[in-house]
Amino acid sequence: MIINTINTYFVIIAYGALVLLSFLLISNPLRVNKKANLWFGLFLFLWSMFWIEEIFILIKSDLLNYNLLTCIRFLRFLTPIFFYFSVVYYTNPDFKFKTSDFKYLIFPLIFLVGLMVQQDAVYGNLIAVSLNVLIIIQAIYFIVASYLKIKRYKVEIELFASNTSEINLNWIEYIIISLFVLSIFIGVYNILFVDADLNLFANIVSFVIIIFVAYNALKQKEIFIIKDNQITADDSDISKRKLISDQDLDALKTKLLQLMESQKPYLDPELNLVKLAQQINIPAHQLSYVINSGFNENFFMFVNRYRVEKVKELLLSEEKNHLSIMGIAFEAGFNSKTSFNTTFKKISSQTPSEFKKRSSTL
Repeated sequence: MIINTINTYFVIIAYGALVLLSFLLISNPLRVNKKANLWFGLFLFLWSMFWIEEIFILIKSDLLNYNLLTCIRFLRFLTPIFFYFSVVYYTNPDFKFKTSDFKYLIFPLIFLVGLMVQQDAVYGNLIAVSLNVLIIIQAIYFIVASYLKIKRYKVEIELFASNTSEINLNWIEYIIISLFVLSIFIGVYNILFVDADLNLFANIVSFVIIIFVAYNALKQKEIFIIKDNQITADDSDISKRKLISDQDLDALKTKLLQLMESQKPYLDPELNLVKLAQQINIPAHQLSYVINSGFNENFFMFVNRYRVEKVKELLLSEEKNHLSIMGIAFEAGFNSKTSFNTTFKKISSQTPSEFKKRSSTL
């Protein structure tokens, strides 16, 4: 009895939280990542429909007939697809649907046919099990596809951002992992048996995920800010195309190095490819080519090498002894402790603390 009461509260809270969050993302008052948030908001609304049956039962509604239930279950089946396309738009806001994308409707059509013939008394149980298997297969497919999109995006954002901590989409990666584990567990459990305790466990885990989603979704920043400068995340092979002559490349390399030494643009924590391209007065895609081909680095590593060297300089300066290591990191253009420590060690093969300790003993 107590478990059922607690479960009821979680059903109502989870459903209400998802509907509210979906409304906020679809309305998008901050006007960031518009297409991605639209799809993500629709995904959250479809996710809320996993609790709609229990809501109908709680309010003792007579509206929940077989036709409505079939419609609800079909819409729920679309949840992984909407999540996948939200990830697609987060990683590439210029994505446009192609004819080949109709392949993603194959599973939903099979599922819909299965729902429509499930009333067959002879094969009803077999069809029900088959549909649950199909739910698991589709969930795995789109979750893995979404995960691979995020992994590729993490490599691509270093083409145009010098600080990636606020746009690296780690929060979506964590959601993907959580949904994967939850989907497999619930899907397999539903094939084997049904139990009230499982419902409570699933609802509690889902509610924790919802809180995590809400926190990150409502504080997100605009991810792609350089569309008008003719470079997007799909330009990851830009160094393979010869955009300028070798002579011009050498001249721009020299000009870029002089700019970095004299004006120190890397001290700006919001520095990105567009800002630096404007300072050197060339298009963003040409600057990306200069850095990729001329220095054999991406934009992220090129800028952060200067920041790491600045940190080393400040750590050895007696005038900065009153500052903590992170205080110095912020002065050098870093904006995240995790990113700073990871980048410093990657470039210097030692932590900031190790560098300071070894330098002080010399």
